[in-house]
Amino acid sequence: MGNQGTSNPEQLALAAMVLGGAVLLVLLLAALMLLFSRILYICPPSKVLIFSGRKHVLPDGSVVGYRVIHGGRGVRIPLLETVSSLDMRIFPVQVAVHNAFSKGGIPLTVQAIANVKIASDPVHLRAAAERFLDTPVQRIAEVAKDTLEGALREVLAELTPEEVNQDRLKFADKLMTNAGDDFMRLGLQLDVLKIQHVSDEQQYLTNLGREAIAHMLRDAENADNAANQAVAEAQAAARTRAETAQKEAEAEVLRKKNEYAAELARLQAEAVAAENESVANAETARAVAEQELQELRKEFEQLRLACDVVLPAQAQRRAEELKAQADAYPFVENGKARALALQALASEWAASGAQGREVYVLNHLRDIADAAVRRTAGAQVRDMSVVDAGDGSSYAAIVAAFPTVVAKVMQETGEAVGVDLGAIIGPRKAGA
Repeated sequence: MGNQGTSNPEQLALAAMVLGGAVLLVLLLAALMLLFSRILYICPPSKVLIFSGRKHVLPDGSVVGYRVIHGGRGVRIPLLETVSSLDMRIFPVQVAVHNAFSKGGIPLTVQAIANVKIASDPVHLRAAAERFLDTPVQRIAEVAKDTLEGALREVLAELTPEEVNQDRLKFADKLMTNAGDDFMRLGLQLDVLKIQHVSDEQQYLTNLGREAIAHMLRDAENADNAANQAVAEAQAAARTRAETAQKEAEAEVLRKKNEYAAELARLQAEAVAAENESVANAETARAVAEQELQELRKEFEQLRLACDVVLPAQAQRRAEELKAQADAYPFVENGKARALALQALASEWAASGAQGREVYVLNHLRDIADAAVRRTAGAQVRDMSVVDAGDGSSYAAIVAAFPTVVAKVMQETGEAVGVDLGAIIGPRKAGA
């Protein structure tokens, strides 16, 4: 229990120390922020801040006791620098001059309005800072007004009342040019200048206007008269031109009609000639076509004849030739075979000698005799006249001649093969 009582005061003291440190830190941060807010300056686009109190070297080498900040932020060194501002916004300046003599000695009254501001160029900005720092805008406007009035009187002395009244843009440009140099030296900038009113007490401009109106009315009347005269002349000339054009048109119509008639006659003649020529050409073409048709028919008939007669005949002849060759082929081959057999037989016949031929003839004697009989019997006698004595001996002699003829044929056959059949067979003996 005693230890717990001792620790509580220590914890409370520690907590008090921590809390005091936190409060001190917060107060320190607040003091720093307050101090920083007093020495940190933020420059908006519509203002220029001038930090005065320390020397600064400019880019051209000159030394000034201030620095200029246009936009952005800057830190002021306490006790060494002070901060002032210039308003960069425009302010209107009303300008009016009375009885300002123009070129020619005519006094004029001119009213104008200008929009003026502090120049933003660094060189002219320093000039404005040196002249108008901590100066109210009303005072700057008065300076600008006095400067513009002096420039306005200078410009009026160089221009005639007519030039001032008729060409106000030229007047305003010349005024801005003359006042520009003075404004730049003051560090001011003339944005806009408008001439509102120009007048004079002697009514010179009014009289000029009346004279101009009179001249305009006179010119308008003259122009009206000239226009009326021009219209009358134009109408007369148009009427003359219309009549002339009508006559020319009638003459042209008549000429065109004549040309049309001549052209129509020419075209009709050409049409008739063309028709006759076309008829002749048609007849010629028809004759030529008929001739060509006959030629085609002739060629067609030739082709048809060739197809119907010549080609079938040629094909038939070729077929018969081929068939004849086919039919003759066995005979040719048989003949060749027989020729070969005969050659072989002749060879054997020659090799066998006389005895072999005799043996062969004896072996085929019956065949030779049959062949002789058939040959003799095959002979036909159409007409034969037999003269007989009445005893039939003549007819008997004719019948008895058949064996003799057969023997004669066999003898000739033996001679053909080189064998004497009479010698081989020999005479038949009596009683044999």
